[in-house]
Amino acid sequence: MVSLFLKCLLGALAVLLIAILSKSKSFFIAGLVPLFPTFALIAHYIIGTERTMSDLRVTALFSLYSLVPYAAYLVAVYYFSYRFSLFWTLGLATLVWVGFAAGLLLGWSRLYTGIA
Repeated sequence: MVSLFLKCLLGALAVLLIAILSKSKSFFIAGLVPLFPTFALIAHYIIGTERTMSDLRVTALFSLYSLVPYAAYLVAVYYFSYRFSLFWTLGLATLVWVGFAAGLLLGWSRLYTGIA
């Protein structure tokens, strides 16, 4: 239970830091905070303690590929922000992320199943 509380606390601290930075003159740094590997550290620790090091390597490799949907999301936010309201920009960019993530999962399951 303490472990779960600490994980929630990390997430809350990240959100708080984003909110504080977004109000500062260096607001753009708020975009860096979600890239701190808070949740990756948690995931990698759990996988590293409950599975093999080979499984940890596969997870790290998949995580590298997961940067593609995130990059697509950011490009979509940038592009759509010139054409749509905030609501539509974020909604459409999220759909772009979902599409790229689905493509990644489909491609990964077909090409890289059983990587060690």
